[in-house]
Amino acid sequence: MVTWVLHYLLVAFLIAISYNIDAASAGITRHYQFDIQLKNITRLCKTKTIVTVNGKFPGPKVTAREGDNLQIKVVNHVSNNISIHWHGIRQLRSGWADGPSYVTQCPIRTGQSYVYNFTVTGQRGTLWWHAHIQWMRATVYGPLIILPKLHQPYPFPKPYKQVPIIFGEWFNADPQAVVQQALQTGAGPNASDAHTFNGLPGPLYNCSTKDTYKLMVKPGKTYLLRLINAALNDELFFTIANHTLTVVEADACYVKPFQTNTVLLGPGQTTNVLLKTKPIYPNATFYMLARPYFTGQGTIDNTTVAGILQYQHHSKSSKNLSIIKPSLPPINSTSYAANFTKMFRSLASSTFPANVPKTVDKKYFFTVGLGTNPCPKNQTCQGPTNSTKFAASINNVSFILPNKTSLLQSYFVGKFNNVFMTDFPTAPIFPFNYTGTPPNNTMVSRGTKVVVLKYNTTVELVLQGTSILGIEAHPIHLHGFNFYVVGQGFGNFNPARDPKQYNLVDPVERNTINVPSGGWVAIRFLADNPGVWLMHCHIEIHLSWGLTMAWVVLDGDLPNQKLLPPPSDFPKC
Repeated sequence: MVTWVLHYLLVAFLIAISYNIDAASAGITRHYQFDIQLKNITRLCKTKTIVTVNGKFPGPKVTAREGDNLQIKVVNHVSNNISIHWHGIRQLRSGWADGPSYVTQCPIRTGQSYVYNFTVTGQRGTLWWHAHIQWMRATVYGPLIILPKLHQPYPFPKPYKQVPIIFGEWFNADPQAVVQQALQTGAGPNASDAHTFNGLPGPLYNCSTKDTYKLMVKPGKTYLLRLINAALNDELFFTIANHTLTVVEADACYVKPFQTNTVLLGPGQTTNVLLKTKPIYPNATFYMLARPYFTGQGTIDNTTVAGILQYQHHSKSSKNLSIIKPSLPPINSTSYAANFTKMFRSLASSTFPANVPKTVDKKYFFTVGLGTNPCPKNQTCQGPTNSTKFAASINNVSFILPNKTSLLQSYFVGKFNNVFMTDFPTAPIFPFNYTGTPPNNTMVSRGTKVVVLKYNTTVELVLQGTSILGIEAHPIHLHGFNFYVVGQGFGNFNPARDPKQYNLVDPVERNTINVPSGGWVAIRFLADNPGVWLMHCHIEIHLSWGLTMAWVVLDGDLPNQKLLPPPSDFPKC
């Protein structure tokens, strides 16, 4: 009898544990409301009206745990159309919630609303959200923090405090007017007027000392800094004077920890770093600085944003403390960028394995770079010549967004013949010396073209930079997937030599990767997410010029391998 009772209690105990684990894994539903509204903001001694979420700049932090369902209602109270992209979220079978206008949805018009409904599956870390229409993301952006499941520890020392720091660009002019002028004249866009930390430009800019981001810390503590580059057009170096940073995560994927004094983030990228403060109170404060990395030929905002790292002390005043200023790599330091990028490696542990595809079903070779379009008749343009406009392309195809429907909607209903074509080139139609002397003809073709993939296809993609109209880096972002960065190098990719050097053991897993300035990068991913997924340069003017394409991933055979139907409140064009 006693034995039976003990057996019964043991079974009951195991069932209870199993139930609690399942309950913790299933997550909860979290509701947010985003009211798109105007707000007067003063920066650099100038007051202007900007588009915001809930009147906040930057926008509100969205927090969830791995396994949670998020339902975020976006209500548009402004005259601009809007859509929100949840940058880095896989959106498994929920492509209707991905957010890019005219790709997975039509924009939310004035007075309309839409609930973005998605579940965070198999992801944890720092992501972010932003507007995905025209240049609206200049002010409409914010952090998206995915915490680990309950009782699941970090694979690094537990931080005393977690702090999001989001980099941005501030324009005194209306960013929509800036891009419209550039597209009309064919010239490069006017540069921003400042960079910002959490919306604040800091003391190195005119009349901005009061608008300085301060990070208050205690001695002998470990802080997790969640760094997000939300700048429109600038890759940014970041450093803190007299402090070493330990990189532990990139694009919400854990990495083997490594130490650095300077972090480089392309637009769209996130990096988590551990900051271990000094053991005793120092008699100084410390500048945090960010400044661009750029090798191209255009005009950029080459200014430096400063914040202040300040130690708390119960009795000492900080008014008379000296400020220590760090140094940053030169603006064109491609060698530093390359060496830093090569430091990233996946954990590749039993808990967080690197599931890099070892065999490949489909191989693609895409050139990414600038080009030209002809100037309209009876108009003088301000592009590379007075008869051309700046453009950008992948495999010489400059992407044209539809404007009467979305790619996903037309695909789902099977009426896409007049919306997009499925003949995107798998390699350059006219090969050339990609990083050498550019060809005389820099004109691009224009079209709405996609690549179609069967469900569960393993893909290898080589992204090759070009020297057309200047050599520069391109941060390429893939919607709907993470990918593994298996190789990278300078010059032209060599298909006979370079794959032999691929890292198939612990390559870093990301959603946004820099194509090196004057070089190439190779990625692999598994096409296990049905839908239509944009891939584009996250430098906003390059996106506006057409440096984008889309992948269509077909449904699989099983019910859980098929795209879910659109929600009832799906925005109509």
